[in-house]
Amino acid sequence: MATIPVVVKHQGKRHEVDLDPSSTGEVFKFQLYSITGVEPERQKILVKGGQLKDDLELSTLAVKPGHVFMMMGTPSGNVIQAPKEKMRFVEDMTEAEAAKIDGAIPAGLQNLGNTCYMNSTLQALRSVPELQEELARYKPAPTAAGSSFASSSAGALGGFGGLAQLGLGGLGASMDLTASLRDLYQQMSDTQDGFPPLMFLNAFRTAFPQFAQKSKSNNGYAQQDAEEAWSQILSQLRQKLKVRGESGAEDTSSQGASDVSFVDKYLAGTFSTSLECDETAAKEAGEEATKSEDVFLKLDCHINAQVNHLRDGILAALSEKIEKRSPALERDAIYTKTSRISRLPKYLTVHFVRFFWKREAEKKAKIMRKVTFPRELDVVEFCTDDLKAKLIPVREKIRDLRKDEEDIERARKRQKRARVLEQERKEDEAKGLNVPDADKKKDPTKAGKDAKAGKSKDGSKGGDVEMADAEFKTDEQIEAEKIASIAAAKRELLTLVDPGLAADDGVNKCGLYELRGVVAHQGASADSGHYTSYIKKQGIKDPKTGKTGEEDGKWWWFNDEKVSEVDADKIDALAGGGESHSALILLYRAIPIPKEEDLQ
Repeated sequence: MATIPVVVKHQGKRHEVDLDPSSTGEVFKFQLYSITGVEPERQKILVKGGQLKDDLELSTLAVKPGHVFMMMGTPSGNVIQAPKEKMRFVEDMTEAEAAKIDGAIPAGLQNLGNTCYMNSTLQALRSVPELQEELARYKPAPTAAGSSFASSSAGALGGFGGLAQLGLGGLGASMDLTASLRDLYQQMSDTQDGFPPLMFLNAFRTAFPQFAQKSKSNNGYAQQDAEEAWSQILSQLRQKLKVRGESGAEDTSSQGASDVSFVDKYLAGTFSTSLECDETAAKEAGEEATKSEDVFLKLDCHINAQVNHLRDGILAALSEKIEKRSPALERDAIYTKTSRISRLPKYLTVHFVRFFWKREAEKKAKIMRKVTFPRELDVVEFCTDDLKAKLIPVREKIRDLRKDEEDIERARKRQKRARVLEQERKEDEAKGLNVPDADKKKDPTKAGKDAKAGKSKDGSKGGDVEMADAEFKTDEQIEAEKIASIAAAKRELLTLVDPGLAADDGVNKCGLYELRGVVAHQGASADSGHYTSYIKKQGIKDPKTGKTGEEDGKWWWFNDEKVSEVDADKIDALAGGGESHSALILLYRAIPIPKEEDLQ
């Protein structure tokens, strides 16, 4: 039978439809579902005598071409719709686009001849997002075209023309070390392959000639100490990379008084130091302890026979014995230098002092001793009393908050188990099974005694007592209570943060740090072996809200150009104890404090 062209009006729109008289009303509704998105059970189609029934034969309507049907109804919201944005596959993306998708393997760095020490350092520093953001805004001061620095830099690599042929021109043309680091990180973000850091390496060796030292065999460049490279790069960034200060200056490239060093803000702490002579005679002569405030870029972890954990090594480094001339005694004497932290940076660097100069071997030997370190570091005990008083209330509240979250999660699991048991009990009762009550399950002996005495559960004599159905909270109710409880606790946490610390986004506000990066060394000396780095994977960022999701606990292992994913257990194995990979530099980040806007 031929189809009949009809018109269906729905929400102000006219839809032209071919009606098949040999079909039923149900088929017609599915036909309209494909056009309007309204499910058949939610459709109301008006016909003569009422609404269109599913089993009605359409031929009985005797409609003519051009007949108009009126349809009412809206979709339930569960209708599958076409994506608003066109789906793109990785195969269709450019190399730069593929490198920027969530979960993409980050770029490694090619070894250009014993440069693993530099590669590992650069990968660890790249894990600081604030550094990448500030580098992207960095504008170096103009350099004269004929300057000796530019000429020597270009000549060292045979001119920039050769680099352009390697695809390293343009961005990499700057010999300013900070600008070279900016360009390198930008180039790494556009690829997933191992990238050759030629321009940065040349700028690095030009700024610090000691890293251009040749090997003893004169066969290429010598291996270097990653900690020395780390310190030198930070020293350059401290001089060059400025961020907006308290005055709100917009131009970050200016060198005005309002500018603050990026390193000083995010990576540098302050020691309150006391230097006091150990001899009583000096004190009796009136010599007083010397107080000072000193900036530090890293905490040292000294290693000796008594040090087994990171805490022990840091405490040993904070109290030192030094020999100097005493003005009161007019001779050399032993002094005790005691340091306590008065400012904690957002990013804390810890250095394992594993290398020492071995005179007989004329090289830097390595201390192989195993020293464990935590993934979460509490540094409150290393701080001044004044800073402790500000940090401890916040730290304790964070711990209480974590405990509350764990308790709520345990309660949710208990509710879930209870609902399963209650459902099983109801099913057994429906089947006519004799199910013992909860008291009999817990104590069969007591239940038997109560039965002999003719007592019911409530203690009265007589027949059975009808049990009311247990009521359990739904997952939605539990989740709502959890969110409300945690939000209230976080708001209380915000009130505990010291106003001075709250105003500085470059400091730690609670005294707790989480491990984010490790530079490790394999071998027996600083002048040999191999360096790699481990960086903790970040959670996937929501493009709509900008919030970062939960992390999966995995780490990226950067072994020059080779990048692989490893479990957290691999990090625990970096404590040392032999020539295998052992941690040399730890990069910790302050445990984040919730922001007010996140609690809205």
